[in-house]
Amino acid sequence: MKKYFYLLSVIFFSFQAFAQQDTVAYAAQRAKVNSLLTERSTRFGQYDESLNQRTGIFGWQTKRDIKNSNEILRQVVLTDNNIFKELKTLMDYKDLQNQQKVAVADHSQERIERYMQTIKKLQDQNAQLKEDLDKKNKGGLSTYIIAFLVLVMASGFYFFNRKLQRYEKRTV
Repeated sequence: MKKYFYLLSVIFFSFQAFAQQDTVAYAAQRAKVNSLLTERSTRFGQYDESLNQRTGIFGWQTKRDIKNSNEILRQVVLTDNNIFKELKTLMDYKDLQNQQKVAVADHSQERIERYMQTIKKLQDQNAQLKEDLDKKNKGGLSTYIIAFLVLVMASGFYFFNRKLQRYEKRTV
């Protein structure tokens, strides 16, 4: 019986050590387990007292003393069973919380991957647009150069043609 008491005490203290952000249901379940542990501790104390009761003749234990001790011990065992049942429920809550955390982490990872894909796509588009702009700027510069040369040639032809006409007018 003392082994169970020590085991339950260790479990109780481990729950306190690992307690983090609890949900309302988890906190209520923990309170229930703590009350059961307190109840068990009280009943075990009653059991120890009942073992020392000797109401019989010459300080011996009577059948009633033994039955009373057995009944208290039975209540301790029933309380232990309830504690284990409630601890399982508590662990199920914790498992559910862990599953939710894993699901949130997976969802976050998926979102991060989609963001990375979008960023990569936008970077590729940006590089393509820069390349197109550079090509256009280079093409635009050559267009300006060609237009400038055509303009120079046209103006040269015009001035040359004018001088030629003036020269012809003088010679005629």
